Amino acid sequence: MVNEPSAVFVIDDDASMRVALSNLIGSVGLDVRVFASPHDFLHSKRPDAPACLVLDVRLPGMSGLAFQQELAKLGIELPIIFITGHGDVPTTVRAMKAGAVEFLTKPFHDQELLDAIHSAIERDRARRKEAALAAEVRTRYALLTEREREVMNLVVGGRANKQIAADLALSEVTVKVHRGQVMRKMRARSLPELVRMADRLGLKSAPL
Repeated sequence: MVNEPSAVFVIDDDASMRVALSNLIGSVGLDVRVFASPHDFLHSKRPDAPACLVLDVRLPGMSGLAFQQELAKLGIELPIIFITGHGDVPTTVRAMKAGAVEFLTKPFHDQELLDAIHSAIERDRARRKEAALAAEVRTRYALLTEREREVMNLVVGGRANKQIAADLALSEVTVKVHRGQVMRKMRARSLPELVRMADRLGLKSAPL
């Protein structure tokens, strides 16, 4: 949803920069939350909403790049926009290779940061939507019997009913029944849709 609330987290040890960024980001109607350190951020209660992180590269105790790696280890998936007063090519390359959305060197134009933030939030919104779809598919898959899962795996692998019947030592009629149950329980309206669901589940289709 376009109007879904979103948040921007800012981590910068410079108090004046935190105030400036808070005012700028808040001026476009975004929920902005500022932190002086990664520790403060990790111990805060964060909204369950599309979000991004504006992160200073140089921080006391833990650098922004090190914190980027720490977030990955913790499974916290947030698009990151790095800001720094000491930009260099190797640091930028490392940050971008690790998945950063943008790397801005101070002083930067306000609109540059705002554009990067909007892009990052849209990226996170898409990720959250995909994660929700994957979770729903897993819930449906859990309703299948073991036999129905076998049939589904063969169906998405391109097997015809006759081949599936031979593979599983079943009659074609029984295969059709199981296949119908798979489509109903997975709420798949077509074979291509079922294949996409299998991809979300990470299923490896049986070899032809």
